[in-house]
Amino acid sequence: MEWRKRGIGSPVALAVACAVLAMIPEVSSVRYIVGGSSGWSSKANLTAWAQSIHFYNEDWLYFVYDRNQLSVLQVNQTNYESCNSNSFLHNYTTGAGRDVAPLNVTGPYYFISGNGFCFSGVKLAINVSNPPPPPSGSPVKSDSGFLTYTVRGQIVIPAVFAIAAVWDSFLRVW
Repeated sequence: MEWRKRGIGSPVALAVACAVLAMIPEVSSVRYIVGGSSGWSSKANLTAWAQSIHFYNEDWLYFVYDRNQLSVLQVNQTNYESCNSNSFLHNYTTGAGRDVAPLNVTGPYYFISGNGFCFSGVKLAINVSNPPPPPSGSPVKSDSGFLTYTVRGQIVIPAVFAIAAVWDSFLRVW
């Protein structure tokens, strides 16, 4: 009966928790500070900054700016090109000068600042695409003649933990 009294801290629970964590896929989204160290301002060359980055679905844009002057407005291409802030798709301005825009749809995104700052270059056009697929596991011929599967630990490591957990539970029962 001693084995039934064991709780979360037991070796079995630890092994199961590790196995579950090993099976969780990697999170690959990235949060970008728009404009780098210059931020969302007329001091930054936002076009050059954006061209140096490949934006993927599920990434985030983090706008850091002077909240007393600038704003963050998502607009369509026509309003981006004409710096028209009257008809925006989404206003990310919260008043704190630290705003986040999720990139959760593939395609072009256009952001401008109102109050005439768009004409000073405070505007950003990016294209968002789906991330490339993760490398697939493939059988690898080992020296011993057996096939070893390498799937970045998503099969082997959880299997080892599961076997260890089952073995441990049998030892505790007997």
